[in-house]
Amino acid sequence: MDYRIEHDTMGEVKVPADKYWGAQTQRSLQNFEIGKDKMPDEIIKAFAVLKKAAALANAQLGSIDDKRAQLIASVCDEITEGKLDGNFPLVVYQTGSGTQSNMNINEVVAGRGNEIAGEKLLHPNDHINKSQSSNDTFPTAMHIAAVTVTEDKLLPAMDRFTETLKRLESENADIVKTGRTHLQDAVPLTLGQEVSGWTSMIEHSRKMIEVSLEPLRELALGGTAVGTGLNAHKDFGPVVAEIISRLTGKDFITAPNKFHSLTSKDGIVFCHGALKALAADMMKIANDVRWLASGPRCGIGEIIIPENEPGSSIMPGKVNPTQCEAVTMVCVKVMGNDAGIGFAASQGNFQLNVFMPVIINDFIESVNLLADSMDSFNKNCLEGLVPAKEKIAENMEKSLMLVTALNPHIGYENAAAIAKKAYKENKTLKQAAAELGLVSEEEFDKFVDPKRMV
Repeated sequence: MDYRIEHDTMGEVKVPADKYWGAQTQRSLQNFEIGKDKMPDEIIKAFAVLKKAAALANAQLGSIDDKRAQLIASVCDEITEGKLDGNFPLVVYQTGSGTQSNMNINEVVAGRGNEIAGEKLLHPNDHINKSQSSNDTFPTAMHIAAVTVTEDKLLPAMDRFTETLKRLESENADIVKTGRTHLQDAVPLTLGQEVSGWTSMIEHSRKMIEVSLEPLRELALGGTAVGTGLNAHKDFGPVVAEIISRLTGKDFITAPNKFHSLTSKDGIVFCHGALKALAADMMKIANDVRWLASGPRCGIGEIIIPENEPGSSIMPGKVNPTQCEAVTMVCVKVMGNDAGIGFAASQGNFQLNVFMPVIINDFIESVNLLADSMDSFNKNCLEGLVPAKEKIAENMEKSLMLVTALNPHIGYENAAAIAKKAYKENKTLKQAAAELGLVSEEEFDKFVDPKRMV
């Protein structure tokens, strides 16, 4: 491999000749050979946005000349467009402030910018990192990435999911079925009503996620090393936040207290808590679907889901609820990520949290997994879900809890006696009621009408 010699304050380093990064990126590659998780692409793109915004803000405030600012902005656009992919090789498990990823961006922008200019106009620290510190850029990139991936990927996936649920809710509004509580028979409801509970879960989760994004709209830029804003123009924070908002099309503001924004990750914890709530709802929905579809002959079998692939390597003809299983595994992973994020956010000392790379890596993973699994579950399962009407009617006819409709007419204890007799003697509720002399068959038919019970 061909190399060139780069240097930093610690000396010279060999760097691959076909890469734009410099000495500090190379040192990180050599010093942190830990795992295979690379810094998420969403963070790299967020860094490109903030570096472009910082350059434009510095030019506006007279801290850098327009020529250099435009050159930096041009390279950042290339990063955003994916033209410089392959130049951001650093792993998540590096310095806890993300310093090496900040310098990776600085070095690539400088290297590519100088190539475009045909001269060394840009220095990674003096120009690309002007008015910044890793301590305020990395948390800023975290917030930009978190808001962007959540709004642009997860919320639309949730909307598509909700649209399918609303269709199922409407199509099955008149199908009366037995309810179940404690995994035991309960009074009737319609399949549409059952689905409406799922719909409301996703709608409520969406609202909670939207609310939880608000703290992430505060940006740490302008705080520099410890929150005092040393080496940055006094107006840098508000100006750069306004430019980032314009570049992303999303609402961001400068954090009112930079000491908080550097050291606390409570906003990420809060937002991921809403993601965990969504995961909890998705776990419940997926489990309901696979219970209701269980069988096909020896389970509940009240709904039929698409048969996507063979389910067993030994049992011919077996088909399994694999989409449900995939979703529930994602939910477990999201809940695990939530524990990791919470613990990491509780760490760090004094003016800086030093667990930021793992926090944002887990956050972005949760968002992507939730969005992808919801789309997969929607496309490969929910959209093809249909009721098994004969099985629903059979189960409804056998349900002992229809006796609940007799409570107002003969009292709870008498109704319970009917249910117990019917169960023990394997008789219908109507037969048991007549034999006990508590209601006539005509009265039973009048009082016990499942359609009137929903």
